[in-house]
Amino acid sequence: MGLRHAMESDHMQLSDEERERYRWQIWTPAFGEPGQERLKAAHVFVSRAGGVGGTVALLLAAAGVGRLTLAHAGGLRVDDLNRQLLMSTAGVGKPRLETAAETLRRLNPHVELALIAENVTPDNAGRCMADADVIVSAAPLIQERLLMNEQAVARGVPLVDCAMYDFEARLLTVRPGASACLACLYPEAPPHWTREFPVFGAVSSAIASLAAAEVIKLLSGIGAPLTNRLLLADLGRMSFSTLEVARNPRCPACAPRDAREP
Repeated sequence: MGLRHAMESDHMQLSDEERERYRWQIWTPAFGEPGQERLKAAHVFVSRAGGVGGTVALLLAAAGVGRLTLAHAGGLRVDDLNRQLLMSTAGVGKPRLETAAETLRRLNPHVELALIAENVTPDNAGRCMADADVIVSAAPLIQERLLMNEQAVARGVPLVDCAMYDFEARLLTVRPGASACLACLYPEAPPHWTREFPVFGAVSSAIASLAAAEVIKLLSGIGAPLTNRLLLADLGRMSFSTLEVARNPRCPACAPRDAREP
């Protein structure tokens, strides 16, 4: 089901239990039951399920997004536990997604989960993101995030890109055809970005909360998404600012093919 269909659908009606579960957010005047029904009708893809992506998934499950697909390879390590809120000490050594799914199902049995025990690669990107209404890019590697951006642009699907380092974090929402994309900001992958870096769980959870709010706005049609603006957060100084991001007319991902760099 596409995003437009999800936003227009009146067939994903809520049960009485769901109305009770979500009633505090249904009280939001611009959201109401129609907004909740749109969340229920929606499918969101999240990569990965760590400190940022896992917290996004947790908040979207709590909010009632009907279907979540999570992609993350590998087993849980002790040093993941300072930030990966879907996980637990008992899950150390087990596949991350096994523990993540248990947590999400305990939280909200109404949410349908699809688990892909792989990280996004050029070989599996199309399969991983099939039928998603929104893509959440929360991978530590910029190459993986640019792959998700490429898929989002090709499919015309909104993307929410979120990243952090130490006390700093950044957030960008992409609406293909209507806004700058991640490759407009990073035409090439920065060579100095690595998979391991300083992480505080408080910082990864903070940017994840903002990313989840972006997804909810995109799916329900309320508020103003963070398009053409890069949110820069420094929790060390507790400062927040936005940087205007213009579409690159020669962007390797979203520009017309005849306008791209050779």
